[in-house]
Amino acid sequence: MRRLEGKVALISGTARGQGRAAALRFAAEGAIVVGGDLLHEEALETQRLVGEAGGTALTPGPLDVTDEASVRAWVQEAVDAFGGIDILYANAGAVRFGAVDTQPYEDFTFTLRTELDSVWLAAHGAWPHLVRSRGCVLTVGSTAGLTGSLTNQRSAHSASKGAVIALTRQLAAEGAPHGIRANCVSPGMVDTEGSRGDLLAADHPMCTIARHIPLGRVGLPDEVVGAAVFLASDEASYITGANLVVDGGWSSVLPG
Repeated sequence: MRRLEGKVALISGTARGQGRAAALRFAAEGAIVVGGDLLHEEALETQRLVGEAGGTALTPGPLDVTDEASVRAWVQEAVDAFGGIDILYANAGAVRFGAVDTQPYEDFTFTLRTELDSVWLAAHGAWPHLVRSRGCVLTVGSTAGLTGSLTNQRSAHSASKGAVIALTRQLAAEGAPHGIRANCVSPGMVDTEGSRGDLLAADHPMCTIARHIPLGRVGLPDEVVGAAVFLASDEASYITGANLVVDGGWSSVLPG
């Protein structure tokens, strides 16, 4: 029996990276995936890949996770198509890095909108349907929400991801009376298109981070998604309010 058989899973940010990996893996575990992304054509390609692998996916239209009307329409399309929602995986996010003394305020607020507001809006929109299904919420935090960094100027990112972890715990508290579980997966450095373009680029101070990770390498999207599948499954039926760190041991040791 596949672990998510017949579950309807809303997954944001399915155009690439961890979102695409999540759509493919959740579908392989039997979930019906409703994806979405501003990069709509790439999200449609993810839908095609899911179908090619024998899964079921729907990508209704461009999704702006910072816009309440767009999120509400996305949620409703899932409900109209499949009758309800069992899993919300609030994966989408975008970040602008910068030092606290030089970063423009608009970059700070952009990061909070895309990484924090997006999670709240998705949970807010999906909540009534999750109450009916006694479903679950998955959020994406980060080791940036747990520690500061000497090599990456990221006050906005640290603030938003720390808040996502805290928000997840509050969702767990508010969801418990309705049978809703809420958990967070916090990756460390993961090899994605985005990270290869900035943090893992040859001219960035963090490009050699693998040397400082106890397991000796950066993570892969599938390794983060594997943790999310577990938390979404019945195997995690007594887990809520947790923050599962997936970082190769990075946050457990002194910084390099």
